[in-house]
Amino acid sequence: MKRMTMASLVIASIISAGTARAQAPALNGVNDAEKARVSALVTEAAKEGALTYWDTVLQPATKNALLPAFIEHYGLPKSFRIEFSEIAPSNMITRLEQEAKAGRATVDVAAVASPIWVAAQARAGALMKYDSPEYKNYSVVAEAGLVEVGSYAFNGAYVFVPLWDPDKVKVAGDSWKDVLGVLQEGRVSVGNGAASDATIMTYIGLKTAMGKDYVEALAAKKPVFIPKSETIASRVVAGEDTMAFMGMPTRAYQMNQKGANLKYLLPKEGVTLLPQNFFIMANASHPAASKLWFDFILSEKGQKIIVEKEAMISGRNGFVSPLPDYAPPISQLHLVHIDWNKMTPEDLQAARREWMAIFKQ
Repeated sequence: MKRMTMASLVIASIISAGTARAQAPALNGVNDAEKARVSALVTEAAKEGALTYWDTVLQPATKNALLPAFIEHYGLPKSFRIEFSEIAPSNMITRLEQEAKAGRATVDVAAVASPIWVAAQARAGALMKYDSPEYKNYSVVAEAGLVEVGSYAFNGAYVFVPLWDPDKVKVAGDSWKDVLGVLQEGRVSVGNGAASDATIMTYIGLKTAMGKDYVEALAAKKPVFIPKSETIASRVVAGEDTMAFMGMPTRAYQMNQKGANLKYLLPKEGVTLLPQNFFIMANASHPAASKLWFDFILSEKGQKIIVEKEAMISGRNGFVSPLPDYAPPISQLHLVHIDWNKMTPEDLQAARREWMAIFKQ
């Protein structure tokens, strides 16, 4: 009797494990071919046991929310881990270029707001070709040239805009010109154009919308150059700077959640959208896990977590933002139109040299 009971328990355990896998949310409501594809990736990802993910924006708290949701979505072992790093764009680009040249990759998946650089990497074969089923949900931004189907998408987008504490400075109006009028010399920050592609992209957009003379007037205010968006916002909270000329609504949201009172402006002349390009390295050490991570981040579930935690702008078709005050739909933004696909790395470097001459950086 005991022997039969033990056998029954073993059989029940096997059935239970199979049912748990079958009921993984990723397998619900998909056709047989997709179910087989995902199941095979899950089996391989479980063997791989981990992946390495680098991002220039997402904070560790966001990773801590994404990981358990990812594991639950695919029914992966709870021991699965993600080696996560939040790293400055220039450091990431240098590292990934070195690894691509060496033909090896310690980084599996990465995200950086540098569409010109990422497009060049795709052309050079440094990025994995992967036809994620999620690309169909990004058709609108793909048509706008912000996504290259099969090569890269973006896990969220952001803008650099004026950010301030209304208890310390008042901004009346909704124009870039209104902001310029309240800047205090030496107490305004901008991004580090010497190293940040996102800063130079914003410069290109600002020059397009307002003209080079406007940028020269900004430079006359002798801004400080800060490389990280978290530091930019924290300096405003601390009163070191009265204005962050290139602040992020993302950081305003996160600081305000902790008790700060930061405001930001989306100037009427337009803002430059900075897509956080998201891709898998061609020589990824954990290819199956990387593909699942790519799919999950672009899924509605993954996008909801990222927008709720980071107040980034989703590029997913029809996505309803849970934070419309900080992360409005792209359709509601007045964007400065720039076709990044027509720009080359050389164009970006020429703009960087121009920036550095203006700001004497």
